[in-house]
Amino acid sequence: MKKIAILASGNGTNAEAIILHFKMVTKAKIALVGSNNPQAYVLERAENHGIAHFTFDKKEFENGSVNAFLLLKGIDMIILAGFLLRVPESIIQGFPNAIVNIHPALLPKFGGKGMYGNRVHQAVKDAGEKVTGITIHWVNENYDEGKIIFQQEVPIDESDTPEQIAEKVHVLEHKYYPKVIESLI
Repeated sequence: MKKIAILASGNGTNAEAIILHFKMVTKAKIALVGSNNPQAYVLERAENHGIAHFTFDKKEFENGSVNAFLLLKGIDMIILAGFLLRVPESIIQGFPNAIVNIHPALLPKFGGKGMYGNRVHQAVKDAGEKVTGITIHWVNENYDEGKIIFQQEVPIDESDTPEQIAEKVHVLEHKYYPKVIESLI
C-alpha cells in the first residue's frame, strides 16, 4: 500500500477531501499531514481523522530535515494542498515524479510566486476572464510550472466576486483532486 503525505499551510479543506476519499481506497492511504504553520487548521483536521501530523519551519524544509523525515516514514507520494512554500530541490530529488500540486486557476495563466488564494481569483476577475478552473500538476523547482496532469474549467459571470469565483473553484478542487491523485497511484 502506497503511503501519502499531505503538506498544507492553512485551513485544509482540500486535505480533508483527500483524507475522506482515501478512507475508501485500498491501494493507498494518507499516512501523514505536515504544515509549515503551527496554527493551521489542517493539523486539527488530521487529528480528527487519526492521521499523524507534524510541523516544520522554512529552515527545516529547505535544509533537508523534512525530506529525511518523509523518507524515514516511508512516504511514497507528496500532495500539496494549499501549501505556500516553494518545494526545495532536496525534496524534488527525494521524490521524483511523486509530488503533486493543485492550483486554483487554469495554468499557465495566473500562476507563479505570490499567486494563491484570493489573489488568483482577483486577478482572474480583473482580467475579465469568462472561465477559470483548476490545474493539477507535477511539482518542479519553479512555482506552478510543472507538467500539467489535469485541468477542469468552470464558467464565471461578470458579476461574480472573487469570493464567488473561489467557491466555484473549491467545488472543482474537492470533486477532482482526490480522484486524480488516486489515478496517479
